[in-house]
Amino acid sequence: MLTVDLLRQKIDAGEVDTVALAFTDMQGRLQGKLCHARFFLDAVLDGGAEGCNYLLAVDTDMNTPDGYTLTSWESGYGDMTFEMDLDTIRLMPHNPGQVMIQCDLVAHDGNDIPMSPRSMLKAQLRRAEDMGFRMLTGTELEFCVYDTSYEDAWDSGYRDLVPANRYNVDYNLLGSQRVEPLLREIRNAMYGAGMTVESAKGECNLGQHEIAFRYADGLVTADNHVVYKLSSKQIAHSRGQSVTFMAKPNQREGSSCHIHMSLRGLGGELVFWDEKTGTRTALYDHFIAGVLKGMREMTLFYAPNINSYKRFAKGSFAPTAVAWGQDNRTCSVRLVGHGYGARMENRLPGGDVNPYLALAAMLACGLHGIEHGLKLQPMTEGNAYDSDAPVVPATMREARDLLASSALAREVFGEDVVDHYVHYADVEMQAFETYVTDWEMRRGFERL
Repeated sequence: MLTVDLLRQKIDAGEVDTVALAFTDMQGRLQGKLCHARFFLDAVLDGGAEGCNYLLAVDTDMNTPDGYTLTSWESGYGDMTFEMDLDTIRLMPHNPGQVMIQCDLVAHDGNDIPMSPRSMLKAQLRRAEDMGFRMLTGTELEFCVYDTSYEDAWDSGYRDLVPANRYNVDYNLLGSQRVEPLLREIRNAMYGAGMTVESAKGECNLGQHEIAFRYADGLVTADNHVVYKLSSKQIAHSRGQSVTFMAKPNQREGSSCHIHMSLRGLGGELVFWDEKTGTRTALYDHFIAGVLKGMREMTLFYAPNINSYKRFAKGSFAPTAVAWGQDNRTCSVRLVGHGYGARMENRLPGGDVNPYLALAAMLACGLHGIEHGLKLQPMTEGNAYDSDAPVVPATMREARDLLASSALAREVFGEDVVDHYVHYADVEMQAFETYVTDWEMRRGFERL
C-alpha cells in the first residue's frame, strides 16, 4: 500500500501514469474512472471527483429502473462525490503503471450515502467501536476457471464452456498444478497489491479453485475482496481464459464464500475466548445467537442474486439449516479455533456475495445479540440437513419478503437502506420473471 507522498514520487518518476478511482456498487462490482496520473495530482487529489448517482440504482445490465428514492429521472440523476480513502492506495501489478484508490460515496450535503455498501459496513464498524470492539474477518472465495475466453463464452450463449479441470480436484495437487500458471499470476499480483496471500487449492466443481488471504480488519478485508475479484477476471482475460464467481454456474457444486469473523477489544484483547477456562465467553455466545437470529431476515445480503438460491441444496456443503455446530460443515454457522483463533464461520454466502453487505449484516446481527444478551440455542450435532432447524429462504422472493418485514434490519440499517435493497430484489425478480430461458425452450418448443 502506498502513501500519498510515495504515490507522488512514483508519478514524478514516470512509474505510475494512471490512477483508478473505484467504489463498490450494490452488485459488489468495482465502478469508477481512470485518471491520468498528472491530472490526478494537479486537480483530483485536492479537488475530488464525482460520478452519477444512478450508479447505486442500476441493475446488473446497467439499466435504470424506476422506483428508487435515492435517484430517478424526476430528480435528474445528479452527481455524488467520490471521497477517496487515501489508506487504500495500492499498486495494480497486472495493470502496469496503474494504482487504485477506493472511495466512499458522499452526497452534496457532505454525508455518506447510507445505502452505499461501503457506508453500510463502516456504520456497523463504528457501532462495534462504540461498544468497545474491533472486528476481524476473512473471506474464502471460490471460483470456476474456464479455458474459454469471456468473448467466446458470450458468443456461444455460455454453452460448451471448457473447464480448466475435467474432474473433481478438491485438494488435488495435480489438478491445482494444471491451473497453476493462472493461480500463480493472481496470487503474485494480489501480493503486489498489498494483500497477504495464504494459499490456493482445488475444489469440487470442474475447474473450481480457491485462493485464500489472511484475515484483516473488516473494511480492509472487504476492500481486498472486491479488488481480488476484479483483478482475477482481468488476469484470466489476459490469458484467454475466464473465471466466474456465480454461486451456481452449472448443475454441480456451487461456489461459496465462507466468512470467518471474530471480535477483539480495541486494544486487541480476547473477548470471544476465556483463556483460564479454555472455553467460549458468554459474549461470544450472544454474538452467535444474534447472527443466527437474523440469518433468515438478512439472507438477501448473503445471497443477493436469483442464482444464489440454486446453491442451497441438501448434501451440497451449502447450508440450508439455520443452526450452529462445533466444526460441523453441515451447519450454516460453524465454530472453529480456540484462543486468538476462535472464530465463527458463516457458510451461507456464495461466490457472488457483495462482501460489504454480508459483513455489515453479520456484524449488525452479532452486535444485536450482544446488546440484548441473546441466549444461544443448543448446538446441532450430526447432519444438520436432517435436523428440525429452521431453513434459509429457498428463493429470492422469500428472502425479499423476510427483509422487507424485518424489524431488526430496519433498526440496524434504517428504513431507507432496507427499502432500497428490497426494491433491488424487486427489480431482479421482475427481470428474471419476464425472460424466456433456454430451459423453457427445451421443455416446451416441441413437446408442449
